Amino acid sequence: MWNYTDAVHDHFLHPHNAGPLDDANAVGEVGSLACGDALKLYLRISGDGIIEKAGFETFGCASAIASSSVLTDMILGKSVDEALKITNRDIAEALGGLPKEKMHCSVMGQEALEAAIRQWKGEPPVPHAHEEGKLICKCFGVTDAQIIRAIRENGLKTVEEVTNYTKAGGACGDCKDQIAEILAAELRQQPLTELKPRPRLTNVQRMKLIMKTIDEDIRPQLEADGGSIELVDVDGKRVIVSLGGRCAQCRASAVTLHDLVQRLLREHVEPDLIVEEA
Repeated sequence: MWNYTDAVHDHFLHPHNAGPLDDANAVGEVGSLACGDALKLYLRISGDGIIEKAGFETFGCASAIASSSVLTDMILGKSVDEALKITNRDIAEALGGLPKEKMHCSVMGQEALEAAIRQWKGEPPVPHAHEEGKLICKCFGVTDAQIIRAIRENGLKTVEEVTNYTKAGGACGDCKDQIAEILAAELRQQPLTELKPRPRLTNVQRMKLIMKTIDEDIRPQLEADGGSIELVDVDGKRVIVSLGGRCAQCRASAVTLHDLVQRLLREHVEPDLIVEEA
């Protein structure tokens, strides 16, 4: 369903520097098998702070493996100070981009690198571990400190974006109200020029944006999985669609409507649209 770049495919199918290092003198471990994603990064750092070797073990999806693989390429030969300047955006860009729903994989790589270097320096664990923040998402073990960091470093504006970058709220959803409160507090601190509300759409403008989003963002994802979608009608804020192909026979069609179609239309058109199936 995801549109992966050639670089992601290559690093997933032929990962670089995979496996542990027997002579590692720095190890950074983030995530949890219980949460679905985990990364253990091994580094061999010289006495003068140059990363000579790197290896990794990853439990996760194609994006997690590819992010770990390209990260090891990026840091080899760099000093620890240079490596610490690498952000999750740098990792994603080195792969030619990641689906926004998979950006948390690049964040995991950045955090593992920081954890390994902190260990090598003899510093305490990363400051956004559980004991340093309030646990917000129990399903994935994400704290308020991690959420705030993701918001600030990546300019996040919606709860959905926070979930894409941290996984918080991606399971039971009980923490979404808390995420929204954190997000609102962070956005209030930003310059007013960044918080201008979207202009109110006319019916014609709304219809055009809905059709554009379906044609460019939604239909390609469904067709990649053997499905299809057609716009039936727009009645105010109600968007009525018809699912076809495999989507028409799928028991999870309600999930597709809510988690893909409605979510993307709310992101690209208006935040209070309601999607229904004809």
